[in-house]
Amino acid sequence: MKLQSKYFDSIRVARKRKRAKPVREEYPCCQWKGCKAPGRHRAPKGRDHDGEYYFFCLDHVRQYNASYNYFDGMNDAEVEDFQKEDLTGHRPTWKVGANADGLGKPQDAKPGEARPSGWRATDPHSFFAWRAKAAREEPTEARRQLKPLEKKSLQALDLTGKATRAEIKTRFKELVKLHHPDANGGDKRSGDKLREIIQAYNYLKKAGLV
Repeated sequence: MKLQSKYFDSIRVARKRKRAKPVREEYPCCQWKGCKAPGRHRAPKGRDHDGEYYFFCLDHVRQYNASYNYFDGMNDAEVEDFQKEDLTGHRPTWKVGANADGLGKPQDAKPGEARPSGWRATDPHSFFAWRAKAAREEPTEARRQLKPLEKKSLQALDLTGKATRAEIKTRFKELVKLHHPDANGGDKRSGDKLREIIQAYNYLKKAGLV
């Protein structure tokens, strides 16, 4: 680029930015009696003062931590109780079979004991009511539209198109006993009927109705 160029004249040189002064961190004065050093280190105040801290210098925070005792002023029994409650985060707990609404009372009676009068199980989502209703109602088996040969096979067993699997099996066993040649003195008509019944049952079985 030529020194006499108009582009050279339009170049502007940015001014030197002033360097930012380093921010000086300010600390409170050490809270150790008689110490004037900055308190850069914090130390817990102790039990019943969770989240509260003292601010000490390095030497005094080491001295404080060396003699710190969280259980200071508690006897052995109180320390043991505290350790047990600490396992549950110092939250209330109840025995198995009891809850907060029952104020620690068991919801159900012990084996061999009668339930107290007025006892009633809580069922906020009506689960027990639904289960009792389902037990009372006989489940209905979904049935597709039957084909002509399936209807004919059911008729051979003296059944309608609404017959269930259990009814088909039961009816088949009854007819086999009824028309078996041994039960009819070797009657040929009974043998023919038996073959018809067996063929009808096998067809229903292949069709998935049994």
